[in-house]
Amino acid sequence: MDSVSGVGVLDKAFLVLNALVTRPLSLAEAVEETGIPRATCHRLLSALEAHGAVRRNDDGLYCVGPTMAGLGRAAGLQFPFLGRAREVATDVRDRTGESVQVFVPETDGRRCVVSLESPNGLRWIVPEGALFPLTRGSAGKVLGNAKLSHGGWIESVEERVKGVASVSAPVFDANGEVAAAFSVSGPLERMSRTPGSKYGSVVARAAKTLTEFLQG
Repeated sequence: MDSVSGVGVLDKAFLVLNALVTRPLSLAEAVEETGIPRATCHRLLSALEAHGAVRRNDDGLYCVGPTMAGLGRAAGLQFPFLGRAREVATDVRDRTGESVQVFVPETDGRRCVVSLESPNGLRWIVPEGALFPLTRGSAGKVLGNAKLSHGGWIESVEERVKGVASVSAPVFDANGEVAAAFSVSGPLERMSRTPGSKYGSVVARAAKTLTEFLQG
């Protein structure tokens, strides 16, 4: 793998943690997900376990450990945007009945920092903390500075996951740079193949509210 930080062992450790955000994994699954050699992956998991960043569940699978809960809480307290983003996302989720996410850019990807599930039985679930590419999906395009519609949003239909559609709008910081993407996503049967016409104005207003928060 190419080094992101210049500190290879740290890059590999976070590659492992990013894989565990999605679901608990066996050693073999962690190796497959990360591409890290088995012996190295095992050493990293053991070291992370010693620091409480990784733990074993009742099935013996590796999962995110309790240390990360404290770090997550600290991140929320020290990054006020997260609290405001969750408030706005909750309001949108309750009004639309669809899943809502907020993503921020991270190196060459996008990190989901807020994820609220739809109350409907059929829903699209994005794990909070998961890292996704910028190359696919409406949020990835927003953070990649793709051209917006006249309404200020970008839509995506089955671009990253079959049967799922989404629409996202950019949140701008005080310098006018894209700081986050606000998204509504869900199954095609409710979102339709033109999710922007259904929820574009909703995500654009929500993103505007968060932009005002960052610029205020």
